[in-house]
Amino acid sequence: MSAALALLVSADVLLSFGETELPERITLIALALLLGAFALLLTTGTLAIAKKIVQTCFDFFSAQQRSARRLLFIQNKEDQLKQLFLFKTVQINFFNKIKRKRLLTANNRKHINSLSSTIADELKAMKPHLPKADFAQFQQDNRYYRNQLDAEGLLKLQQKIAALTKS
Repeated sequence: MSAALALLVSADVLLSFGETELPERITLIALALLLGAFALLLTTGTLAIAKKIVQTCFDFFSAQQRSARRLLFIQNKEDQLKQLFLFKTVQINFFNKIKRKRLLTANNRKHINSLSSTIADELKAMKPHLPKADFAQFQQDNRYYRNQLDAEGLLKLQQKIAALTKS
């Protein structure tokens, strides 16, 4: 490129001296050199890019890179399985908690119904000894506490009835 530029400058200088044929030939030579320089630059760049692509392909398919990719794949798979295990554990714990809550509610309801039934039996046994208003109030309290699932209320009612039985 430098030689082509030097030739173009010399052709310009010769043209200023009044020469016509020699500067034209020098200009043609300079343009040919300039075109050759650009072609050489383009070819060198193309070859460098091609060399880099080939080197990258060899690196990509090398045994070391394949082993590294396989190791990363296995690590990612292991991380996925750990995460899946964690999510499954959380899901199982969640559903078990719901089941325990349902079983506890059903068990409480069963015991409350049993206690209410016992209180009703005690009331029937005491019916002849109680005034009708008190008997009706005790029955109403029994139903109310059973429907509200109030175990403490039922226990207090049973204690009241037991106190009346003793006296």
